[in-house]
Amino acid sequence: MALPIGSDQPGIEFAGVSKRFQLQEGRTLREFVPALLRGRAWSPPFHALRDVSFRVARGETMGIIGRNGSGKSTVLKLIAGVTAPSEGEIFVYGRVSPLIELGAGFHPDLTGRENVFLNASILGMSRKEVLARFDEIISFAELWEFVDTPVKRYSSGMYIRLGFSVAVHSEPEILLVDEVLAVGDAAFQEKCLAKMQEFRSQGVTIVLVSHSMELVEEFCERALLLNGGGVLADGAPTEVVKRYTDLISHPEAALETV
Repeated sequence: MALPIGSDQPGIEFAGVSKRFQLQEGRTLREFVPALLRGRAWSPPFHALRDVSFRVARGETMGIIGRNGSGKSTVLKLIAGVTAPSEGEIFVYGRVSPLIELGAGFHPDLTGRENVFLNASILGMSRKEVLARFDEIISFAELWEFVDTPVKRYSSGMYIRLGFSVAVHSEPEILLVDEVLAVGDAAFQEKCLAKMQEFRSQGVTIVLVSHSMELVEEFCERALLLNGGGVLADGAPTEVVKRYTDLISHPEAALETV
């Protein structure tokens, strides 16, 4: 159940957030050990995000756009708690359901039924909650015929459908979506979008990463443009999308950030 809309408390807040990743100099053990002995085992840190601040209101739908490597997926992983910021603070108010790597918590040797309970527990659902929603989860995924089959025998589409269904039946207050509508067949994509529309009408806070500018303009109330790990634009989707298309055409426009 989503939290009431209209509270002064935001759904999500980033305050001066930076994220650095330390990259290995050697890609293999044979390369890494000599580099370690030379004192060069690690290359300079990669800055995925630099001093990023924004606030998402409770019940708001915000799209994040930008070129590959701009920091979009890193923002979602920080909100989900998959990784921690190097600097700054992040405040998240409510149960988070991340549609980032669907089925990432599945064990290949376990059945669909067993993985529903496993994945749901990772998302914070109790066994009682899973039992109450189990039929809905399998029906939505259209996998009754294969519910007791090990997921290693599932097709990629079946795997994705089950992962999506578990996530959206966890009663999220905050939904994180990373290009999930770019996978699966057309019928599945329509089902995903319909479920997201339902969540939006219920006041669930949604943060959506997408390369589909049409989706961002039609579905989101607000958009955030990232470039080089910083915020380049924040505002109405139509205006931010235009800024993005200008950036693609004229990369020098990236010199000015908000």
